[in-house]
Amino acid sequence: MSESKDNSSVSPDLLEGIYTPDDLRQLSPDDLPAVCAALRQQIISTLSVNPGHFASSMGAVELTVALHYVYDTPQDRIVWDVGHQAYAHKLLTGRRDRFSTLRKKGGLSGFPNPSESEYDTFMAGHASNSISAALGMAIADRLTPGHERRRTVAVTGDASISGGLAFEGLNNASNNDNNLLIILNDNDMSIDDNVGALHRYLSRLSTSAGYNRMRYRAYRFLKRHNFVSEKGRGILIRFTNAVKSLVSRRQNIFDGLNIRYFGPIDGHDVKNLVKVLNEIKDMQGPRLLHICTVKGKGYAPAEQNPTVWHAPGKFDPQTGKRIVSDSKIPKWQQIFGHTLVELADNDDRITGITAAMPSGTSMNCMMEKYPLRTFDVGISEGHAVTFAGGLAAAGKRPFVAIYSSFLQRAYDNIIHDVAIQGLPVTFCIDRAGIVGDDGVTHHGLFDLAYMSVIPGLKVCSPMDEASLRNMMYTALHQDGPMAIRYPRGEAFSNDWRKPFRLIEIGKARRLMEGRPGGVAVMTIGPVGHEIAEIAETLKNDNIEIAHYDMRWLRPLDRTAVCEAAARYSAIITVEDGTVNGGLGSAIVDTIAECGLRTPVRKLGTPDNQWVHHGSVSELRADCGYDRGGIITAIRDMDSYCREKEADR
Repeated sequence: MSESKDNSSVSPDLLEGIYTPDDLRQLSPDDLPAVCAALRQQIISTLSVNPGHFASSMGAVELTVALHYVYDTPQDRIVWDVGHQAYAHKLLTGRRDRFSTLRKKGGLSGFPNPSESEYDTFMAGHASNSISAALGMAIADRLTPGHERRRTVAVTGDASISGGLAFEGLNNASNNDNNLLIILNDNDMSIDDNVGALHRYLSRLSTSAGYNRMRYRAYRFLKRHNFVSEKGRGILIRFTNAVKSLVSRRQNIFDGLNIRYFGPIDGHDVKNLVKVLNEIKDMQGPRLLHICTVKGKGYAPAEQNPTVWHAPGKFDPQTGKRIVSDSKIPKWQQIFGHTLVELADNDDRITGITAAMPSGTSMNCMMEKYPLRTFDVGISEGHAVTFAGGLAAAGKRPFVAIYSSFLQRAYDNIIHDVAIQGLPVTFCIDRAGIVGDDGVTHHGLFDLAYMSVIPGLKVCSPMDEASLRNMMYTALHQDGPMAIRYPRGEAFSNDWRKPFRLIEIGKARRLMEGRPGGVAVMTIGPVGHEIAEIAETLKNDNIEIAHYDMRWLRPLDRTAVCEAAARYSAIITVEDGTVNGGLGSAIVDTIAECGLRTPVRKLGTPDNQWVHHGSVSELRADCGYDRGGIITAIRDMDSYCREKEADR
């Protein structure tokens, strides 16, 4: 692996003449290392003040430069897996002058997005989808006259390729006629054992144009003399792969799938990457190039601790010191993590499961104390859920901590492998609601809607820290599956270690009793925490509201809803998620079933458009359920109630 170098003397000004990949291709290969260094300096200087995904993008700079240098993008397509590694891609594809707006409202997305640039060929916010998407594009081109020579490259990572969808894509790539190139960006596996003289020779041989011309001519000769048919081509590929495995004493799954395997090679040697890509880009059939890279390459603090520097926040680019908030208020995920350990101390049935997010969900707390009872299954959300179902079927009490937007990928597993069987799996749905600058692919807007329609699945959301702890405690004292959703970021108080108590399932709590005939506000989750302050503000306008913390969406407290609908002349629902199918929809349906006509105004994210990136406060304001939006809605509905009373 090439050594890290101090690139502080390289000026980002070198990029001034490179606005598109066409500009890049005018350079000599000897100029490319300096381009890579300048890109790194741009990423460091920008992300130090405008946080984003740092280490992955630093590690993929040479790969990005080589791909755009060799391939005729955007005519040729690069399909990125996730978008953590695509910042250099944005800088090289006409967006350098806007790079400082990354992840800000109205600015560049943190992930590749086709609506932002023609160079972004496919949405890339969740892992493991690049192979399947790129295979679809490659086959579409073969079926489209005039597009047969268009090239498609799928970039995936060593974590992403562990996902089930990636394996499905690999299997179908081997079964369908295509010329897809898959690049496996491996930033976790050392290549020290694989860089001996024989291996270097075999790697150079397998990727050289001369070797592959000879290999193809041998196949044509055998076919011409009827020694092998087109149908037997796979057998011949397997035979040559077997010979290669025998000589190199290495075997891999790709050879077994009839996908030609090249590498591993140093992913930070940009000139060699260009050479190899040129040699294999026009080969026929699916193939995979394995490159080895270092997360955080070129910035020592990130290389030394890539997990922390995945998304480090603001930092001093000279010293590498991260600028960390000194707030003593814990994050919701931390309350979950420490509470799970407390519960596990007294119940050896408890197991913890997460999908590649032990620190992101604070499942690492459980992992540190009970490593044999805690499982990180990688980017395999479907497996995580079914695995939990198996644990529960054998008498354990699994807690599955997965981000809301990622849990969507396991929906069938939730239904088929947990809910139908009534298994006691607790889903701890982290980052529910608007998450901010990660944007459209990461907002957790749909979990209330997609979970609440599943029979037998209890769905709840805590308004405060004590409620989260008590909901987790309650999950252990009930039968069947249960889902607890909570947001990203800080909670409200540092005084959260309260004694556990059971919460009555399906029971709301009325926190304020408003003026009869006035307005009742019904909330679910932490968004309800603002209502007390809002109520004090509205008292100055002689507006007294009722407030119900519903706590449970399923089972919904029908008694509380119907009593409120009868007592008050209007209801406002507030939820940090889609208004379509969530709390508001459930309350409207329940009021109708009670035979009442109390009007309901639903506040939440719109059901007719996507919410993109920005700060949480900016996005909630856009959606109309920030503090100002809630106050406006209450005033409007209170005016309606008073007009109604005046007409009587």
